[in-house]
Amino acid sequence: MDITCVGIDVSKDRLDVHILPGGEAFGVPRDGKGLAELVERLRPLGARLIAVEATGGFETVVAAALAGAGLPLVVVNPAQVRHFALASGQRAKSDPIDAAMIARFVAATRPEVRPLPDAATQLLADLVARRRQIIEMIVAERNRARRTAVKRITKSILRLIAALEKELAEIDTEIDTGVRGSPAWRETEDLLASVPGVGAVTARTLIAELPELGRLDAKRIASLAGLAPYTRQSGQWRGRSMIGGGRKSVRSALFMAALVAARHNPPLKAFRDGLIARGKPKMVAAIAVARKLLTILNAIVRDKKPWQPA
Repeated sequence: MDITCVGIDVSKDRLDVHILPGGEAFGVPRDGKGLAELVERLRPLGARLIAVEATGGFETVVAAALAGAGLPLVVVNPAQVRHFALASGQRAKSDPIDAAMIARFVAATRPEVRPLPDAATQLLADLVARRRQIIEMIVAERNRARRTAVKRITKSILRLIAALEKELAEIDTEIDTGVRGSPAWRETEDLLASVPGVGAVTARTLIAELPELGRLDAKRIASLAGLAPYTRQSGQWRGRSMIGGGRKSVRSALFMAALVAARHNPPLKAFRDGLIARGKPKMVAAIAVARKLLTILNAIVRDKKPWQPA
């Protein structure tokens, strides 16, 4: 191994660390003192990659501490690490073993180090995520209202929907204030919204949850959004190409925008109609429109030039 890689397994109260090459392992508490000790022990190593798993929020403070210290942090997908462990024949599971597997995974795959979002961008992402959760709750309650005939239950549901709609309006106001109050975000939103089919919700989802937009090439940005097709082939058999992975919320926002753009954006409508005319299924065509839309948005943000219809 020609580079030093570090794997960190994050639990509620403890951080288990494994260093390659050499196999040195140690643990520290997941608190302020432990994080300070972790930074001091890792800084002299000159590590090329220091990896933690995305564990539903426990990793956030660890990632912030490491990135704030200027260390080369990557946040890796736990499912990918687990698949790597199984492929390596490692079925046993414990925190020290997980730390070692994370280190081996990044040593083998060499993921790209990307800067973490700043505090303002993280807040916007959290607000966008909360908005999505509230909408899901409203939809669920409306579905329950349609299924019940009990007046008492209906009244309870309607009160909850009213409270959720009030909270949604407050979240929307806070998001609007944040985006329109930032010159950089305001400029990016205006650029994105210049494309027919892209509204404020899609633009703000991309600003919050795809900060790499405009900084990567078309193929890599499509992969981050989970819109890059991957081939399924073995010998003479060739299955349908599929999409998956990436950032689900970004992919969902782009898909909905693509449905609108395929009706109201003439070049994208012509693109979709051409695919349908060639026998492509409607879902395949919609995904292709979403991918093309993302490519257009990526170029617009990169060049800082608004949409210009042909």
